[in-house]
Amino acid sequence: MAGAAPDDVFSDDITFPAADGYLLGATLFLPRTGARHHAVLINSATAVPRKIYRGFAGYLARRGCAVLTYDYRGIGDSRQRAVTGYNQPKSLVGFKATMADWAALDVTAAVAWMRGRYNNLPLNYVGHSFGGQALGLLSNNAEVSRALLIAAQAAYWRLMASPERYRVLAYLNLVGRPLTRTLGYAPAWTGLGEDLPKGVFEQWVRWVMSKRYLFDDRELKTLSNFANYKGALRALCLSDDPWATRPTVELLCSGFTSTKAEIITISPGDIGATTIGHLGFFRPEHRDTLWRGTAEWLEADG
Repeated sequence: MAGAAPDDVFSDDITFPAADGYLLGATLFLPRTGARHHAVLINSATAVPRKIYRGFAGYLARRGCAVLTYDYRGIGDSRQRAVTGYNQPKSLVGFKATMADWAALDVTAAVAWMRGRYNNLPLNYVGHSFGGQALGLLSNNAEVSRALLIAAQAAYWRLMASPERYRVLAYLNLVGRPLTRTLGYAPAWTGLGEDLPKGVFEQWVRWVMSKRYLFDDRELKTLSNFANYKGALRALCLSDDPWATRPTVELLCSGFTSTKAEIITISPGDIGATTIGHLGFFRPEHRDTLWRGTAEWLEADG
């Protein structure tokens, strides 16, 4: 369904196939006038639907970028949309998906879709939390010219800020795991943004409980793809984010061995704000501060 978001930006809700044919709900944002000079793919955090990124995507489109947001399988419109030939269930009981699947099947396909549609433009990547982790796992991450990681981390629980680390430890092991095993999925009402498929939640728990997070997962064969990314890499660390602390951001960035990550720590006071936190970057009041600076970096040459 097409529409304006905002007046000088055209948006269209679409679907595109993941690597295994599963249809993913997405929104394409385009400038109504002027040339398009960059393609930008925005990759979501865990349990976060793509609508959270609508304002930032529209902002980039207004500046001349073609921007795609989308939902991973089991999330948002990639859970609820009924499409002929594909059964994308409202219930997540029995729904098969892991975080590794999100990267290998969904994010990889999103990169390929944008690369194929805008093959004459530089392809840039915005990864929020898990979206930043996924970059290293992609078989086609060499197609990306510049990658901006926002609150993206290797979130071993002991590296989180206190007392949040203890709340996470208790939640995952005393609430999340038992409920997920009982219900067959991880329910949003326990504190997650959205319901999560059982396999996604259980893999996430294993990573959070491991000293080197996903880097300790011996079954994760796509870890070797971290070394394939050679583009520009900037990681934003928000000082009041208890999950993506500086040590967790540094740990994630250490996996990108073929490029030098620029890690920037931003405090709310630096931009005249009271809080930013794990999700706050995408609030529209940061349009003239956080959004402007990152857009300029994404649009830079080389």
